[in-house]
Amino acid sequence: MKLYEQLTIGTREVLLYLPPSYGESCRRYPVAYVQDGGFLFTGCIRYLEHLFLSGQLSELILVGLETENRNEEYTPWPAGPLGGNAEGFGGKGREYVDEVADVLKPYIDDHYRTLTASEHTAIIGGSLGGLISWFAGYWRPEVFGRIGLLSASLWYEGVMEFISKSAVPQHDLRIYMSVGGLEGKYKTNAQRNMVRYNEELHKLMLDRGFPKNRLTFAFEPEGSHDDLFMVQRFPEALQRLFDPVPETPVLVKEDTSRYPVPGTMVWRLAAKGTGHEYRIFVAVPDSPPPDEGYPVIYSLDANASFGSLAESMRMQSRGPHGIPAAVIVGIGYDSPEPLVTEARFRDYTVYANASELPSRPGGLPWPSTGGADVFLDFIEHQLKPEVERRVGIDRSRQTLFGHSLGGFLAIYGLFARQGTFQRYVAASPSIWWKNKMLYRQWEDTQDQFTGPDRMAELLVIVGTEEKESMIRDAKEFVDRLQMSGSSLIATYREIEGEGHVSVLPALISPLLRFATL
Repeated sequence: MKLYEQLTIGTREVLLYLPPSYGESCRRYPVAYVQDGGFLFTGCIRYLEHLFLSGQLSELILVGLETENRNEEYTPWPAGPLGGNAEGFGGKGREYVDEVADVLKPYIDDHYRTLTASEHTAIIGGSLGGLISWFAGYWRPEVFGRIGLLSASLWYEGVMEFISKSAVPQHDLRIYMSVGGLEGKYKTNAQRNMVRYNEELHKLMLDRGFPKNRLTFAFEPEGSHDDLFMVQRFPEALQRLFDPVPETPVLVKEDTSRYPVPGTMVWRLAAKGTGHEYRIFVAVPDSPPPDEGYPVIYSLDANASFGSLAESMRMQSRGPHGIPAAVIVGIGYDSPEPLVTEARFRDYTVYANASELPSRPGGLPWPSTGGADVFLDFIEHQLKPEVERRVGIDRSRQTLFGHSLGGFLAIYGLFARQGTFQRYVAASPSIWWKNKMLYRQWEDTQDQFTGPDRMAELLVIVGTEEKESMIRDAKEFVDRLQMSGSSLIATYREIEGEGHVSVLPALISPLLRFATL
């Protein structure tokens, strides 16, 4: 089957893409109308199909709109040239938008199985194509309810003045904006305002009450005004425009660092309860998800652990004899350090006063503590729903992994938030915290671990070269759990020759098998 169909509708050439399931179903699909012949999707179509087939993006029809003169059709009113021998701008954008709305869209709706309402119809473009997409949302919101502005040319003469004097677009629109930090940097004409005007538009809309959860602004510091960066943003634009609207804005600002492990993505997420911002790393398998979804491992201290876990999963899940492929979700911090001390004491502990803790090495005071419950709320009510919005997850196979204080949090979460995860891995857990309060917590909650519907699994791992007290505490604690007769399955394991830090890479293979088999 051909990947694309070339159509002529009236006098307009269009490029049509139908999603993978179109020929095998009776479904109707959303539609995205894409400027400049659809280069935004032809440049990444195989990746889009991966997102469709892996459940990370709802399937949709893509329509590339050809233009013979973008300076005329993608501008809202006439304007002179930018300088030199450049052409002027014809300002025939309204005629073009009306043609798409009143001629092209009805044809597509009549000949293909589309969802015709505005909330299922996007218009997206880059540069001047982004500019005219913005005006399509102004002029024809009853047709186009999803607006994509990739490096939109808001520098165009009179545009910002028009926007500042006009009403905010309808609040039931959904809008995606992106811009690169290098756009216009070396220009001396009006294009030098690319970044500033995009940022101003984003702020203006929020100040005027446009719903935050219907507006995404992605800023890429090293992005330039090139097709490369616009194409890179296009899949995310579709995700944000078409997939369910989150209750609160999720992407505070996109983290544009490009993690080197294939199949990974990084974003930042602010906790609603505290405002603390976390750096979220996600590695998605190359293979399509099972019908029930992927298993998933949530890893604390992601600055230190995510890369190793993601690479190991990528290698060990290769067929035909590999382990089942799983999603890796790392919860980290905006820091170059592998372990962010102040933040992890805040997030991974229950409150303890000085009398409940041993003297800290060096006589230093302990950092602020006590945020464990708020942090677990963040994982359960914000992070997990956002991951599940992007990736198909098997909720019956979810694992939480933490090391040291993170190991304490994993066990604390097992007792305090039963059912949030089914498996827990605590490496070198800080059983000593708050006078070994985990023992008291177990006494208070063990009656709840009865029957098959209350079953959970805990794997505790330590290195044989760790402090004797660390090894002893871990073993005695697991012994207590095993003797309880509860439905909690607790396993203790030592890794020969490894210390408190070196145990981390050594435990990865046992962890992956525990989480997926």
